[in-house]
Amino acid sequence: MMLQGRFLLHTPFLPNFFFRGSLRQNQRIRRGFSKNMAWSMERCDLGLHVEIGVVHPATDAYAAEAVQALKTGKVIAVPTDTLYGFACDACLLEAVNRIYEIKGRKHTSPLAICVSDVSDIDRFALIDHLPHGLLDSLLPGPVTVVLKRGESSSLERSLNPGFDSIGVRVPDCNFIRLIARGSGTALALTSANLSGQPSSVCIKDFEKLWEHCASVYDGGTLPSGRAGSTVVDLSTPHKYKILRPGSAKEETVAILEKHGFIETV
Repeated sequence: MMLQGRFLLHTPFLPNFFFRGSLRQNQRIRRGFSKNMAWSMERCDLGLHVEIGVVHPATDAYAAEAVQALKTGKVIAVPTDTLYGFACDACLLEAVNRIYEIKGRKHTSPLAICVSDVSDIDRFALIDHLPHGLLDSLLPGPVTVVLKRGESSSLERSLNPGFDSIGVRVPDCNFIRLIARGSGTALALTSANLSGQPSSVCIKDFEKLWEHCASVYDGGTLPSGRAGSTVVDLSTPHKYKILRPGSAKEETVAILEKHGFIETV
């Protein structure tokens, strides 16, 4: 079967995905996040042979290849703990512009970044005003925290021009965190779909966009639905504002209020 003129797929049997690994559950899970919000796929067996094209399983074996694609300015499609996303090196303007082109998205809509670990966040955003342990309670997980970039941010000023804040993700998904760690920088990350269209929970959902990616990494059907991450503004000391409810609003609010934060409207 020929897909988009580039993808010749032989399907001797139906796709069958087995999730046999997970990241170690951190203290954040015990503080309120349910287990189905903290999964990762370290291995998957595919009954789908890709002879020509760029579809690969989202496993450790393909992480180095994905890192190399990012370093050469390519866009890739990856699973996260919520939705499938398009990712590129956040410090390569040409690659960032490519994401906007693929999605048909206006440049006035900012992109979030993804880093591998909570300890990386202070390279790109200001966190000194946050209580000790707060970010570790929220992340890794299905939450995007919006913070001030600050003058010391390592991000290129060409990323999201006109915005003094940045959304930051540390997904609870082993594959994308391996890629971010290997790249040594932040990844620009946005949902893998045309702007204004439904988000993607499996690679079939954005099949028509495969041809625009250097590689598509298949992590099976993601279990969290199409709500996406919960987006919360933490740029003001001791205050929070929910910008998008997403898939973890209740758990996020509970953690913030436990740390003495007050909601603003």
